[in-house]
Amino acid sequence: MAAKSGSSRSEGSSRQPSRPGARNLRVPGPRALLLGLAGLALLAGGIWALYGSTWFRVEKVSTSGTAVLTPEQVERVAAVPLGAPLVSVDTDGIEARLRRELPRIDRVDVVRSWPHGIGLKVTERRPVLLLENGGKFVEVDSGGVRFATVATPLRGVPRLRLDVAGSPSLRRFDAQRLLTVAVGVTGELPEKIAQDVRVVRIISFDSITLELGKDRTVFWGSGEDGPVKARVLTALMKATPKAGHFDVSAPTAPASSRS
Repeated sequence: MAAKSGSSRSEGSSRQPSRPGARNLRVPGPRALLLGLAGLALLAGGIWALYGSTWFRVEKVSTSGTAVLTPEQVERVAAVPLGAPLVSVDTDGIEARLRRELPRIDRVDVVRSWPHGIGLKVTERRPVLLLENGGKFVEVDSGGVRFATVATPLRGVPRLRLDVAGSPSLRRFDAQRLLTVAVGVTGELPEKIAQDVRVVRIISFDSITLELGKDRTVFWGSGEDGPVKARVLTALMKATPKAGHFDVSAPTAPASSRS
């Protein structure tokens, strides 16, 4: 019995103690190595296809959305690098350049059209007012931005007249602020009335007058409470269709007269 017990102890003591983590160390098999090499090869091939091959190079540029500008003008300023890898084209840089050098552009999307094209989707600013300056006309958009000077005014766009020389309003509101107010007024008018506006005249912040067709005028007052004034003006014109002058400066007490 003793010999047997000693033998058991001898066998137990001859075993090597296991090291922590030894069971987790596995050498990758041939299949795993092949899969890893295949993945690297695919990655390298993809990078070469995008940057080194002739498969995905810029070959054409297309422009859409222009009205006053021409596609040729836009593409000349865009200066898209023909022949360059499509993936390397700096679309943000092209967009910034177009907006900086062509202020008529309000928004432009520069998109990659795989496998060989760049698309320029342009949205031009639209004038809502014309400011006369030295025999020419400065176009002003709905944000109050003066974006272009033209010799021939666009038909249907009202003229803005800032008769504010010496006005006390200039102490608090400069000409640009008054211009923004005028833009806001035209944007709040009902479409039918807006289409009939010929001139927006500003004498001061509290004195805005709209000159309509058929020698009719609307005294708007300040640029405040625009939506309310627009609704009141619509109702007043329906109630007194033969009137030539409308006053909505105090929308709670509107008035109209024949002259």
